Amino acid sequence: MGAPLDVCIRGAGIVGRTLALLLARDRLRVGLVEQPDGRTGSQSDVRAYALNTASAELLQRLRAWPDEAHATPVLGMAVQGDDGGQVRFNAADEGVPALAWIVEVEPLLARLAEAVRFQPQVEPLQAPQAAALTIVCEGRAAATRAEFGVQFDVTSYPQRAIAARLQCENGHGQVARQWFSDGDVLALLPLGGPQGNSAALVWSVQEARADELLAMPAAEFEGRLQAASGGALGRMTLISERAAWPLQRAQADRWCGPGWALAGDAAHNVHPLAGQGLNLGLADARQLADVLHAREYWRGLGDARLLRRYERARKADVLAMGWATDGLQQVFAQPAEAWALLRNWGMRGFDRSGPLKHWAVRQAMGRAAPGLTWTGRRT
Repeated sequence: MGAPLDVCIRGAGIVGRTLALLLARDRLRVGLVEQPDGRTGSQSDVRAYALNTASAELLQRLRAWPDEAHATPVLGMAVQGDDGGQVRFNAADEGVPALAWIVEVEPLLARLAEAVRFQPQVEPLQAPQAAALTIVCEGRAAATRAEFGVQFDVTSYPQRAIAARLQCENGHGQVARQWFSDGDVLALLPLGGPQGNSAALVWSVQEARADELLAMPAAEFEGRLQAASGGALGRMTLISERAAWPLQRAQADRWCGPGWALAGDAAHNVHPLAGQGLNLGLADARQLADVLHAREYWRGLGDARLLRRYERARKADVLAMGWATDGLQQVFAQPAEAWALLRNWGMRGFDRSGPLKHWAVRQAMGRAAPGLTWTGRRT
């Protein structure tokens, strides 16, 4: 039997592993509970995440950033409406090296697992153990929420997200591309480094179309994709299986209580059209680590008033992002011609808005967070 745990983190995904590494830097004894991901050994994870500057800096500090082949800098973003509206963003215009990085899930998890393996303060667990503080990072389907009496308020969208990997005839040029059309949202995210010509597909489609697209032969699916993207990357070929999951907006009614807290998708879900889901989860991890680090010497890790500081600090940002993505989804889901005219007029106006557009880009990149300053001793 090892030393008693200070913190038990339930869920060893990206947010859980990141949080374990942050807390270990404060010399806390952390137990990290692995969980099955539901995939068989022959399946690979085809997802990719758009990580903003704040998330990239956090993972780099933890020495868990993937190499360039698996973390592609985005120099431009091109968003197309369904009636001529468009918005373009450019890293050079913002004076930054990249607007975001498209990071593959499995290489990122592998780097985090390697960092955890070399961190003696983190103990991998197969089952939860008693600790002063339990942190739930089990994802949207977290079973542990019920143990703490948490209500998870879910609003389901009539959509599913289809994900896959594609080989493209043309290079992506480090541009992330997105199309809104008839209530669907298609995104092609650059992979394979700056000179790559592969892409991660995230296609949020109406339920009625999801089963059809998933069941059709690869060649027919590629043809539909080619038409939807206007041939922007030339001929595209599937190089992975297709995966799909239902879309929802959700929020836990409470994020913490005496001796426990929620983080990441266990606390909140947003529509993926803005690519901010994992950024919100990593911001949770950073904020919770900061709150625990800065606690008064006489407060325990599971002090409810202490944990409420974390909830208050994060809830407003998460709610704002949830309403923003929900609003965009609702606006583009309206089929009437008047709505199409309005939203595309709005896109064109936003693209020319100058300061407003600049502010929105900075928000999406993540406001510069102060560096984490652990003392290296327990308080």
